[in-house]
Amino acid sequence: MEFLIVSLAGCLGFNNGANDNFKGFATSWGTQTLSYRQSIIWATLATVAGSLMSIYWAHSLLHAFSGAGLVPDALLTTPAFMASVSGGAAITIFVATRWGWPVSTTHALLGALLGAGLTQGFQGIHVQALLHGFVAPLLISPLVAAMLSMGIVRRFSSSKALTSATLETCLCIRPESRLAVSADGVATYRQGLQPEFIVASQADCTQDQLPLRLNPQAIRDRLHVGSALAICFARGVNDTPKLAALMVAGKILSIPMATLNISMLMGLGGLVFARRVAETLSLRVSHLRPEQGLMANLVTAGLVLFASRLGLPVSTTHVAVGSIAGAGAGAHSLNTSTLRNILLSWIATLPLAALLSALTLQLLHAIAPA
Repeated sequence: MEFLIVSLAGCLGFNNGANDNFKGFATSWGTQTLSYRQSIIWATLATVAGSLMSIYWAHSLLHAFSGAGLVPDALLTTPAFMASVSGGAAITIFVATRWGWPVSTTHALLGALLGAGLTQGFQGIHVQALLHGFVAPLLISPLVAAMLSMGIVRRFSSSKALTSATLETCLCIRPESRLAVSADGVATYRQGLQPEFIVASQADCTQDQLPLRLNPQAIRDRLHVGSALAICFARGVNDTPKLAALMVAGKILSIPMATLNISMLMGLGGLVFARRVAETLSLRVSHLRPEQGLMANLVTAGLVLFASRLGLPVSTTHVAVGSIAGAGAGAHSLNTSTLRNILLSWIATLPLAALLSALTLQLLHAIAPA
């Protein structure tokens, strides 16, 4: 049974990577800041780094998703329970990934915990802990992300600070030159102490070969990639303890070993099977300009890191989709049809995971009665 738990938890980590790893770089590929290949490589590296860092930063999440406080402690000690939770969540995420829907592993895990717990009757679920510790953060976080992104995009769109025309210019800096004419009529240039600032097109700056050029587009793109790295890092911190908890709760592996296993499988899953979900998030939810994608990313990274620090089990998927949809609404480029389908997949995630988890538990009891 221990081998089965480790295998199913590993499958969940692999499918989690396939569905979740790319989400930080969705706006980078969608705005053509990076290619798909560049995006998935950077996403994988940042996710694995965040996963390993979760050993030190996210113990409260590991405890929360062991099921402690949500289902009776006696149920947690049974290997069949942890195996059924892993199996129910893994199959749910696999199905969603095949269809290209960005669903929440947090949501699937919660459904699987509930499904396995409900096999013992409603007395097997601690409703108060469910509502305050899990449901509230999952429902509120995408709404907060959407409102923040929409407000920020509308605020900056109304100003001229981040318009495309502004970003296509270049700030050039060179020493001040002064024309001096000597007594014999020879004209020479003398360099002054005060620098000369020139705002021109990027082509003019390059042609003049000025000593120092500040390219707003390049700065924006680097910030965009940096924000995407922050999201993937935050996701690794936030999601890895939830999956490692399935191995740690049964005292099968230590926290460092469980985390290492999950981080490697999560990275591999993203490299191999992330494309379909990436296309949905990057190309179908909304059409954003790079500066709008940067704003959405900053909102996502900030909220996920803040929640991880507080031990709140928010979904990176919910926050990322909320931020992208909010930015799209602010830019009047939101694809409501795609967003509706994503929301429907979110609604189906919890009951599907619960059903699969309950069926798996009943099957395991039938094969190996306690």
